[in-house]
Amino acid sequence: EHYRLKLEEQPSQNIQIAEPLNFNEQEQQNNQLNENNSENDSENDSENDSENDSENENEIEIDSEIENDFSDLIGDPDQLIEEQEQEQHQVHHHHHEEEQQHHEKYKYEKKMSVVEAVKQSLEAAKTSPYKQASTKNLWDERFGSYVDTKPKGPSSMAMDITFIGMQHVYGIPEHASSLSLKQTGTNEGYSEPYRLYNLDVFEYELDEPMALYGSVPFMVGHKIGLSTGIFWLSSSETWIDIKKTEKGTRTHWISESGIIDIFILFGPTPAKLFNQFTKITSKPQFPPIFSIGYHQCRWNYKDQEDVSNVNAGFEEHVIPYDVIWLDIEHTDGKRYFTWDNKFFANPIEMQDNLARLGRKMVTIIDPHIKRDSNYHVFSIAEDRSYFVKDRKGKDFDGWCWPGSSSWLDFLRPQVRDFWSQCFLEYKGATNNLFTWNDMNEPSVFSGPEVTMDKDAIHKLNPIDIEHRDVHNIYGYYMQMATFEAHLNRDQNHNTRPFLLSRAFFAGSQQFGAVWTGDNTARWDHLQATQSMLLSLSLGGIVFCGADVGGFFGNPDPELLTRWYQVGTFYPFFRGHAHIDTARREPWLFGERYLTLIREAIRTRYSLIPYFYTLFKQSSETGLPIMRPIWFEFENDTQTFEIENQFMIGSAIFVHPITESQLNHISIDLPSNQPWYNLFNYQSTIGKLSLDITLETVPAFIRGGYIIPKKERVRRSTTQMVYDPYTIVIALDNQKQAKGELYIDDGKSFDYKNGQYILTNFEFKLNQLTNKVIHSGEFNKPNTFIERIVIAGLNNLIPKKAILKANYSTDRQITILSSTNSIILRKPEIKVDQDWSIIFEF
Repeated sequence: EHYRLKLEEQPSQNIQIAEPLNFNEQEQQNNQLNENNSENDSENDSENDSENDSENENEIEIDSEIENDFSDLIGDPDQLIEEQEQEQHQVHHHHHEEEQQHHEKYKYEKKMSVVEAVKQSLEAAKTSPYKQASTKNLWDERFGSYVDTKPKGPSSMAMDITFIGMQHVYGIPEHASSLSLKQTGTNEGYSEPYRLYNLDVFEYELDEPMALYGSVPFMVGHKIGLSTGIFWLSSSETWIDIKKTEKGTRTHWISESGIIDIFILFGPTPAKLFNQFTKITSKPQFPPIFSIGYHQCRWNYKDQEDVSNVNAGFEEHVIPYDVIWLDIEHTDGKRYFTWDNKFFANPIEMQDNLARLGRKMVTIIDPHIKRDSNYHVFSIAEDRSYFVKDRKGKDFDGWCWPGSSSWLDFLRPQVRDFWSQCFLEYKGATNNLFTWNDMNEPSVFSGPEVTMDKDAIHKLNPIDIEHRDVHNIYGYYMQMATFEAHLNRDQNHNTRPFLLSRAFFAGSQQFGAVWTGDNTARWDHLQATQSMLLSLSLGGIVFCGADVGGFFGNPDPELLTRWYQVGTFYPFFRGHAHIDTARREPWLFGERYLTLIREAIRTRYSLIPYFYTLFKQSSETGLPIMRPIWFEFENDTQTFEIENQFMIGSAIFVHPITESQLNHISIDLPSNQPWYNLFNYQSTIGKLSLDITLETVPAFIRGGYIIPKKERVRRSTTQMVYDPYTIVIALDNQKQAKGELYIDDGKSFDYKNGQYILTNFEFKLNQLTNKVIHSGEFNKPNTFIERIVIAGLNNLIPKKAILKANYSTDRQITILSSTNSIILRKPEIKVDQDWSIIFEF
C-alpha cells in the first residue's frame, strides 16, 4: 500500500496500465522508479531532517517499548527462532523423543508464526518500507519463519457452481466434519471454507473444515429423484465455500494453480453417479480376501518375540485375525527396506511362522529417505537425482523420523521403476509381506504446516513443476509406485497387492485401502468416524477404515468394546495404537470384554462372503461398500442428514452405539418393509425402541435380501476356504428376496480369465432358486451349503421342502423350526449348481 501511494505522489511519471510484463521487464521498470524516487527522497530528507529528528526519536523510543514488552511476554524472538532451528536439526535417539518433537514442533510453529510476524512489524516500523521495497520479494508469502517465494507469481482459479434445488451436498473428503456439508462463512456453519490440502495433522480437531491427510475434490448433490456430482480436477491447494439458499446450494471453488478442468456428472441415481465418477477416476481395486479380515497393529511390536506372543494370544483365545503389522521401529534407524538386526534378526522365519497359520505381515515404508551415504536406497537415488528438489535445485532436505531426509519424486516414472527395484531387493521380505505407506502427504517436520515447501521442484523433463501444483497427488503417486512394485514382485503379475495409504486423491481407490489417520480414544472420535468414512466412501475411497480403539490415548474397556462392535462393519478393519499407549490386545481387559470383542471379530469373519461379494461388485460398478442411508432410500428426505447410521451394501443396516453408559435407543428403520436382527432374526418394521446392554449391537438385515455367510470359527480367511456356506433369507412383505454370491481363489487375477463362480439366489412364490451365472474351471474351494435360514414366514412352518435339481432325483430336506426363523440343515447342495427348493405349506 505504501509503495502504491508513493507512486501516486509522482505525477510526472507516466504510469500506464498495460499487458502484464515479464519479470525481468517489471524489475527494470521498478528499479528505474526506485532510482527516481530515491533522488526525490534525498532532497526531501535533507530539507526535513531537523524538523523530523525529534519525531523519529519518539517513534523509535515507542517501538523499543513495544519490542521490550513483547520480549518480556514470550522471550527474545531471535533466540526463539535460533532455538527452533536447533530443534529442527536435533537427532533424536529415542522413540518417545521423536514423537514428542513432532508434537512440540506442531504447537511451536503456531507460536513462532506470531513471533516472526510481530518481529517483522517492529523492524518495519523503524525503517521506510518504500526504501526497502524490492520486486524480488513482492510475491513472497511468509508462514512463521518459512518463505514461499512464488517464483512464477501469485495465481488462482475459481468458479461458482450451484446445485439447483438441492439443500444437501456431500463428499470433498477429508474432513472431520458432518456428512451433509455445512454452510461456510456464516454463524450457522463454519466461519472458514472447506480446505483440501494434504497435511499431517497431529491430534486433529473435530467438526472443522480444516484440511486433513487426503483430498478428493468431488461433491455430490442429492434431492428426491436426482443425484448429481461435480469433480473439480485440481491437485493444488483448494478451498470450497458453501452457501444454501431457497434455490439450492451455491458453491465457490478456488484453487491456487492449475487449469479449470471440471467434470459434471448427471446421475440421475446414486448408483449411476458413482459408476460415472469411477469411470473417470478408475474403479476400486478388488482386494485379496485376507485384507478384508481383521488386522492387528500398534506402534510398535518391539521384536520377534513380541510378534510371536501376540500371535499366540490370538490362538489361545480363539480370536481370528489375518494380518499383524510393524511400524517404524522395526527398521535399522528408520531406513526403510531394512530390519533392526537386534530385534528382528530373522524376519523370514517370523513371516513363515505366521504363514503356516494362514496369516500375513505388513511393514511400514514411508517416502522420506534417510540422508546417509551408506544407505543403499539413498545413495542410488542421490546419484540418479531421484529426489524432489528445493527452490535452488538441490535435493530437498527436510526433517522426518530418520532425521535429515530427502523425498523421492514419485511423479517420475523412472523413480517408480526404482521403487519397484527396492522391493525386489528387500532383504528379509517374503511374498506374505505387504506394505503400509504413511507420512505421504508428504509430512515434513521442518516444513511449513509440517509439509513440503510449495516452491520445491519436481523435475518432470522437459519441464520443472512446482510442488504447489501437484501437492495433493504426491501421495497418490506413491500409492501407484507401491502398487506397481507389488505387482512386479510376482514375475507373472498374478498376485493382487494389498497396501494401506494415509494420503490419497481421487482415483486412489484403484490402489488399495485408506484410513482416517491419527484419531483419539474418545467417544466423540468414535462418533465422528461414521461421517468421515461415509464421506470417504462418497469420494470413491470405498476400502476405508479407522484405527479401532483410537490411535492416541487409552480407551476404557467400554469404549474399546463399542469400537470393535462398529469396526467389524468398517470396510477396512484394523486395531492400532500409539507407542505411548498401554497395550490393548483383546484379552487384556477381563473376560467379559474379551468375550464381546472376540464375538465382534467373529461376526466380521462370518460375513466375509458377503463383504467379498460387495468388493467384487464395487470393482465393477464403483458402488461404495459403506453407504449413507439415503444412498439406498434416495426419496426419503428423513434420511438425507443421517450420519449415525449406515448401510453395508444394500442388505445390512447398522446403528452403532457411540455413547457411554447408554441404556436405551430409538431407531427409525427406513421403508415399510421388515428388518431382521442380524443375530437372532427377530423382525421389526418402522420405529424400534431398544433397551441397550454392552452386548447389544443394533444391526439388521433388510427384508427382501439374501446374504451368504460362513459360520464356522477359523483362525483366518485362509483357513475358511474349505468351509461350507450358510444362506440367510430375509423375506419382504411380499415374501420375496434376492441375493448374490461371488467366489474365486481370493488372491490372483485369474478371475479376469473367467476363473470364478457367480450365482444368484431368489425366493419367490414359496420357492428358493439358485441360478449359476458363471462357473469357471479352477481349483474351487468348498461350494457346499450346510444351512439355509429363512426369516419372515411369520410362524408358518412348511410341511415339506423338496429339492429339485437336474443332477439328482427329487428329495425332501429336513426342516427345523426356530423362534424367529426356519432352518434347512445339511441340504447337501452346492452354490455352483442350479437347483430349486419348493416349500409346501
